[in-house]
Amino acid sequence: MLSYKTAEEAIKLIRSNERVFIHGGAATPTPLIMALSARHHDLRNVEIIHLHTEGEVPYAKPEFKDSFYVNSFFIGNNLRKYVGNSNVQYIPVFLSEIPALFRKGVMPIDTALIQVSMPDEHGFCSLGVSVDVAKAATDIAKKIIALVNPNMPRSHGDGQIHSSRFAAAVYTNDPIFEVPEINVTEIEIAIGKHVASIVEDGATLQMGIGGIPNAVLQFLTNHKNLGIHTEMFTDGILPLVEKGVINGSKKRIHPGKIVSAFARGTRKLYDFIDDNPMIAMLDVAYVNDTSVIRRNNKVTAINSAVEIDITGQVCADSVGANIISGVGGQMDFIRGASLSEGGKPIIALPSVTAKGISKIVPMLKAGAGVVTTRAHMHYVVTEYGIADLYGKNIAQRTKALIGISHPDHREELERMAFELHK
Repeated sequence: MLSYKTAEEAIKLIRSNERVFIHGGAATPTPLIMALSARHHDLRNVEIIHLHTEGEVPYAKPEFKDSFYVNSFFIGNNLRKYVGNSNVQYIPVFLSEIPALFRKGVMPIDTALIQVSMPDEHGFCSLGVSVDVAKAATDIAKKIIALVNPNMPRSHGDGQIHSSRFAAAVYTNDPIFEVPEINVTEIEIAIGKHVASIVEDGATLQMGIGGIPNAVLQFLTNHKNLGIHTEMFTDGILPLVEKGVINGSKKRIHPGKIVSAFARGTRKLYDFIDDNPMIAMLDVAYVNDTSVIRRNNKVTAINSAVEIDITGQVCADSVGANIISGVGGQMDFIRGASLSEGGKPIIALPSVTAKGISKIVPMLKAGAGVVTTRAHMHYVVTEYGIADLYGKNIAQRTKALIGISHPDHREELERMAFELHK
């Protein structure tokens, strides 16, 4: 039987000069974050590490720089305005390699702040909707402070952790973070149709969050025997599971299973995950391992980008030098899909920004990060069609990409392409 403390009591276990890991995504342990931030007056030089988190991040405020500094592997909306301050920095790293930073001792963890399900009759809790890097963090952390929540679904897979590992436990009955279903735009619908047209029956899908993945899923209702092996999933897959379109029957590894590392969505999604043997929430070091991904046939990886140049270089984590997200798992899956038998790595993006600026550009902005190199590129999809870059030279790529750019920008792109590449 767990003995519970208040968040304020539990956080007293943290000392100055520690490295503190914070569980992310829908599992963000907000009461623990607030209690930690409230101790800014008596803590110094506490390093905070995490993937993207939800909710407020008071520890990132510049006025708390003597107490806390942040090293984040992914910049979420809540942290974006603080990036570049001396106390908030971004660590570029493939999502698949973050657990190794913990396990190999590159980034030892003093305290892990996590949110888990209620313990079962054997004392085991579940990391629930975010196993991802939290599995490795809890394995090696010297202390674990757990927010125990009956609203956290109990997921099958790698996320079990025995309550005897907790240095302190805090009870809450607050809902975990939900992400409402996204209404797709006409442009996203057009992109979704194009992408769906090259998804084959029996394919194993990887896709992220947002309008484009949801639009693609809407046009897969007549497909057969699709599988899921992805770093994350949302409510968008549920109708296809209910129709039997997603059944995993053709997968070579984990047949019949939806394999993922984390999930973000509505309560309906979390109820679907709860104690569902069809779901395997696994360590992201395994889920995003290219050698694992490629073992399934017809892996179709659908990712997006901030911009792409006419040679095929993809920027996905910054606008120029301004970091807005992270490397994440894009490269893991682009490479894994390209090595899969019959696989299709896809970058799908609108042809222009909301302000009408072309996302297909002669050159990436100064300081922009190349997340996916030109050598890895196969398919690029916009609302104007599909460009297959695989095996194409620079001139052929340029022509193909200009062909799916917005018509208002094609003449200028052709002029710049001639100047740059003759």
